[in-house]
Amino acid sequence: MGLTPNFISWILLLSLFTAISLTSSQPNAPPPRSPDSDLCNGVFVSYTYSTGTKIKPNDTKNQPYRFESEITVLNNGRDELKSWRVFVEFGHREILVSATNAVLSDGSSLPVSVENGTIFSGFPSADLKSAIMTAGDVTQMQARVKLVGTQFGVAPPNVPLPKNITLVNDGWSCPKPTQQGRNVLQVCCTPNPNITTGNIGEKFLPRQEGDLTIMYDVTKAYQSNYLAQVTIENHNLLGRLDNWNLSFLWMKDEFIFTTKGAYPSVVDSSDCINGPQAKYYKDLDFSHVLSCARRPHIIDLPLTKYNDTDFGRIPYCCRNGTILPRSMDPEKSKSVFQIQVYKMPPDLNMSAITPPQSWQIKGNLNPDYKCGPPVRVSSSQFPDPSGLPSNRSAFASWQVVCNITQPTTPKCCVSFSSYFNDSIIPCNTCACGGCTSDRVARTCSTTSPALLLPSQALLIPFENRTKLTTAWAELKHRKVPDPLPCGDNCGVSINWHLATDYRGGWTARVTLFNWGETDFVDWFTAVELRNAAPGFEKAYSFNGTTIAINGKNTTVLMEGLPGLNYLLAERDGKNPSKDFRLPGKQQSVISFTKKLTPGLKVGSRDGFPTKVLFNGQECSLPSVLPTNNGHKKHVTTFLLMATPFLALLFLRI
Repeated sequence: MGLTPNFISWILLLSLFTAISLTSSQPNAPPPRSPDSDLCNGVFVSYTYSTGTKIKPNDTKNQPYRFESEITVLNNGRDELKSWRVFVEFGHREILVSATNAVLSDGSSLPVSVENGTIFSGFPSADLKSAIMTAGDVTQMQARVKLVGTQFGVAPPNVPLPKNITLVNDGWSCPKPTQQGRNVLQVCCTPNPNITTGNIGEKFLPRQEGDLTIMYDVTKAYQSNYLAQVTIENHNLLGRLDNWNLSFLWMKDEFIFTTKGAYPSVVDSSDCINGPQAKYYKDLDFSHVLSCARRPHIIDLPLTKYNDTDFGRIPYCCRNGTILPRSMDPEKSKSVFQIQVYKMPPDLNMSAITPPQSWQIKGNLNPDYKCGPPVRVSSSQFPDPSGLPSNRSAFASWQVVCNITQPTTPKCCVSFSSYFNDSIIPCNTCACGGCTSDRVARTCSTTSPALLLPSQALLIPFENRTKLTTAWAELKHRKVPDPLPCGDNCGVSINWHLATDYRGGWTARVTLFNWGETDFVDWFTAVELRNAAPGFEKAYSFNGTTIAINGKNTTVLMEGLPGLNYLLAERDGKNPSKDFRLPGKQQSVISFTKKLTPGLKVGSRDGFPTKVLFNGQECSLPSVLPTNNGHKKHVTTFLLMATPFLALLFLRI
């Protein structure tokens, strides 16, 4: 039967409508390319707001909205852009839920608050080639990062654009971004001729400096698995880690089969057994697999495992998780371990290796670290295991750079005292936090200044000081607040006592108290004395020396003597039913000369620290100093009169 012309026309018309419908429904269509991008001879960065909708809950004052946006990074420059990084300064309390083709440079996992801005790094493709290298292939020159998140307060059709976007790669300069229309923020960044970043055309980026660096070196590679050596190295003069805990995020279903020199904090293969790994590796005994967690946590081994043939025998391993600053011991400033990693399809060839992302490292009573993404660098070299005078290169190497960020809440505090005042200025109220709950607010004051103390109170736990401190306040005719101030809640406290001040020099006494449950091995404390440090002479019961920080000789570093480098944990008294618990304690007198520091005002400001660190973490300092209020000549007489009263009080407590 023949087809009529009308029937053929209907078929053609139907095909046309079908084609139009399919084309208009294509997902992930890129936003229209800005004509300004063609005028940029550098790196063109844009932020395009796509859409937004109101979401639950309904709130007239703090309404949340879903937003969808896209970041575009286009390399119009002459050379390849390696490991691109873009900073976005959000301004509407955004919570980022998902991001494609990028990770957060600080290692944060999604969802996460980005209200203060964040840096995006390219992943899995971190490098953008140039038009010259690709004959203008935009797919190799450009990265598109699709964002989905929540913002507060900007209702459609208003547009919640960020405050700023900029390329943060070294060697690039970006002007203030400009807004195009209602929903686009864009900027063209150009090379900065005043900044040297290494030779153009090098295959990999140069190694970067930081407070802490982590090397991820692939030393052996096979089709389905590889062996990686992880090196954690401390470069900060006052930074350290105790009981370090390292974690990272696998991106392609990898899992850890074996380790040497360290161990997962949780050994569990259930995620593999219930996941795609067991379906692919059908003949693998998963009872021997150490970790299938997407974010495994790795911890160091104890010293006793150093010579263990199964778990140790790795140089710089097995130190109970302690990494010291180089200023204390260069040999103990790094830690090394090895992991055997199994891969999953489609990455089953020797060169398909993706390093884990979102690195995080923590310690016990140590500074906080923020780690960047792993960056491909030139292959590390290791001594040849045969003993020959040659080096072997790693199969591939990545570097992670971590920098110290002091936490908002300290974990140690300082009290001040002096020879010319019989009261001790204690640690600040709530110095180490722990005062936010309603229960605490009902039992003590979180805002009242801490009560001044007699010297005997320093060795008494805060919860047992009440009668002593209130009696001391009444004796000194000071007002006692109601309710009483909350405690400092610090695990470690340090008392700085100005002991003497004479014509040729002066002395101070430093006492460390450990109120926690953990012993500190190889502890150290650093004291910044802006004007007095050059006159440091000796610490009598500690090892003490001055060190230059940022070129300034203002810091005295002190550590325990050999055999006395333990700051023990709090323990019971001789008679636990009657005696208070006792803190671990270390104490030393330190002396200074005035020859190198003429005009020093020891009793007012110069004799007290402007910054104190314990094991690398900055401690809370009192907001006031001891004053010379006439007690200098009468301290001995007063204490002789007050001692019987305080002794009677102790018997009553």
